[in-house]
Amino acid sequence: MEKSPAGYSEITDENGRTYRVGESPHELLGRSRVWMMWLPWVAMFAVSSFEYGWGAVEKTLEKQYGWTLTEAFWLASVWAVFQAGVAFPAGRLREKGAFSARTAMLIGAIFCGIGYFTLAHVGNLVIAFLGYSVLGGIGAGLVYATAINMVSKWYPEKRGARVGFVNGAFAYGSVPLIYVFSYAMTPHNFGLLLDIVGAYMLVALLICGLMFRDPPKNWWPAHVDPLRWSAGGRSAAVRSLVKNPPAVRQFSPMEAMRSGMLPLMWCCMVVIGAVSLFGINFEVPFAKESGFGPFVVASSAGVLSIVNGTGRALVGWASDLIGRRQTLTIVLVIAAIAQFGVMYAGNTRNLWLFMIAAFLTGFGSGAFYPLFATLVPDYFGENHNATNYGIVYSSKLVGGIGGGGLAAGVVVAWGYTGAYLLAGGCALLAALLSLFLRQPGRRSGHTASVAEEIGGTAVAG
Repeated sequence: MEKSPAGYSEITDENGRTYRVGESPHELLGRSRVWMMWLPWVAMFAVSSFEYGWGAVEKTLEKQYGWTLTEAFWLASVWAVFQAGVAFPAGRLREKGAFSARTAMLIGAIFCGIGYFTLAHVGNLVIAFLGYSVLGGIGAGLVYATAINMVSKWYPEKRGARVGFVNGAFAYGSVPLIYVFSYAMTPHNFGLLLDIVGAYMLVALLICGLMFRDPPKNWWPAHVDPLRWSAGGRSAAVRSLVKNPPAVRQFSPMEAMRSGMLPLMWCCMVVIGAVSLFGINFEVPFAKESGFGPFVVASSAGVLSIVNGTGRALVGWASDLIGRRQTLTIVLVIAAIAQFGVMYAGNTRNLWLFMIAAFLTGFGSGAFYPLFATLVPDYFGENHNATNYGIVYSSKLVGGIGGGGLAAGVVVAWGYTGAYLLAGGCALLAALLSLFLRQPGRRSGHTASVAEEIGGTAVAG
């Protein structure tokens, strides 16, 4: 097909899906598209301490401001509600052209800074909820949703590994701060440390946001034929296509809802999201309760965050090989095993088993996020991905309450043993729900026939 005067052409496949081809990232950005992977990575790294550093900082805040355990974790729960809740409306507004990715990032940067500055200087619980939980949550949610959506659009043919890589920074980016909060933070310097973290977020996010730019709708890399997606005949690309075929068409949010798969994803993520936040929030308090020393406590949190982040990149790569849904189910089963492992290790004061369980908790409590982030465009297409993924991610509205404030109540009522048993059972329920996920509109046997055709082309080439 000849290029149009605009420099691109549009190709339509047998399902009626349109691909815009012919434009290189250099023509659209003036630079390589790798910038649209590293900039989101930096942004996610910078904002990570909101969620993964809370367990290390909350005890100091309790002592300084006189908050209870439940009050401290309700701050984290409400933060999670607003962080997740902004994804859907922000995605919808972006797709309608109301504001750009750059605008979303700049607003997010300012709100994230306000969140930490409030925590540093205000002990009033109501103001802390407004500044940290509401504005900080909205800011972090804008950054998270925009960064994930950005890399997904620029790498439609390598979505699993790239999204997993960027998503991972949201976890291991907090590791340096976990050690700072655990060892260096005192009632005398906590305000200064939180101010420094707030300023660091503000500057990093502003710089990244100013350089964010979406590709045109339906854009596809010029060097990749979307109809014969074999990436030059490499067998790995063929396997990825077989396991994760592109969406049969572009589904609007209402169409995705009517398919039944979007609501199922939402329910599955509600359950595992609550388990994830419970593990992140309460591993440090449980380690202290179990009698482990400060280094072990900080190290267990660091291991959780590192494995949480690197695991996201790993499952992105694995999902390209064995399939997103299959990988998701495996991850959810591991998350269940991890909850039971942490409970047993803490109760028996087994240090090495506790660290191993922290490793598994880190993997299971984060690896599902990039899998859902890639399943949504795989099932429903890219054009409405900001909204469709926003709907799925909004499940954290419910999961955040369950994994924070309500979980604190469960710990008070049932103890850590009861709470961890409940969390493990919920993770198993999420794994069961994941077994029912199916790509909407894909005819039975069609993927295999496409694979044979592409595989034959690859061998011949």
